[in-house]
Amino acid sequence: MGSGVQEQRASLTQGEVQPLASCSQSEGLKRTRSVLNSLFSGAVAGAVAKTAVAPLDRTKIIFQVSSARFSAKEAYRLIYRTYLKDGFFSLWRGNSATMVRVIPYAAIQFCAHEQYKRLLGGYYGFQGTVLPPIPRLLAGSMAGITASMMTYPLDMVRARMAVTPKEMYSNILHVFMRISREEGLKTLYRGFTPTMLGVVPYAGLSFFTYETLKKLHAEHSGRPQPYSYERLAFGACAGLIGQSASYPLDVVRRRMQTAGVTGHTYGTILGTMKEIVSEEGVIRGLYKGLSMNWVKGPIAVGISFTTFDLTQILLRKLHQMGYIA
Repeated sequence: MGSGVQEQRASLTQGEVQPLASCSQSEGLKRTRSVLNSLFSGAVAGAVAKTAVAPLDRTKIIFQVSSARFSAKEAYRLIYRTYLKDGFFSLWRGNSATMVRVIPYAAIQFCAHEQYKRLLGGYYGFQGTVLPPIPRLLAGSMAGITASMMTYPLDMVRARMAVTPKEMYSNILHVFMRISREEGLKTLYRGFTPTMLGVVPYAGLSFFTYETLKKLHAEHSGRPQPYSYERLAFGACAGLIGQSASYPLDVVRRRMQTAGVTGHTYGTILGTMKEIVSEEGVIRGLYKGLSMNWVKGPIAVGISFTTFDLTQILLRKLHQMGYIA
């Protein structure tokens, strides 16, 4: 009889523990799937967006790191001359380095943003809903900082490849080896500080604007999810605001990154700013290429946010249909 009571207690204990264990395991699997989905969706979003605007991005960088005056006409001439001299695909020179950087960068940034939203939502008591304004801005800024810190040397390499002739650097590995040998490993992090200072308003305002516009849309339209063209418009607004706020620091970053091949010796952020302003002026120097960014930026950010959301929705549907384990 004693053994029967012990068996009954054992079975009760197991019955009580098993649901808790399976619940915890299920929650862990959900979080893992959410992280993997975010990483994959972010990688796709970054690759699609950057490839779409690569020729404009390369042209912008060339003007940013030179003292030549920028205008839409001059930008068009540069693109056309590059096409005539080196062929159509030369307009995407440096895009392989961009992809090597942007795929992990976008994957980390979008994934980090989702995780920061969850953490801040739990902390402020807004789990599963749209965050209040300050935590919403904070989540975007922290996501940008996280991604930039983890992928910065790749951004440096991409900038070098964009502004140099193809004879100088044959591939990404060659850029790394040559910079390390001729200029030192420290050079791979030149421009790191302005990048960190610039990414706070850029990523913060971009995510904040996009999330806010989606929230306002849901409140006024009664639809929980906007249409694709609405997502593109929200993303375009986010890109316009974010890039305009951080643009001077982007110019400083590019000058410092490419100093080794342009003949300049930029040492500090303030020193670089002073030299640019004294030689080229405030508007023509620190905001050079901004008008092109107003074309390129909104397109890229709009495509990026839209691709991320649609890929997330697709993955959830595939999971519900049983195509994804």
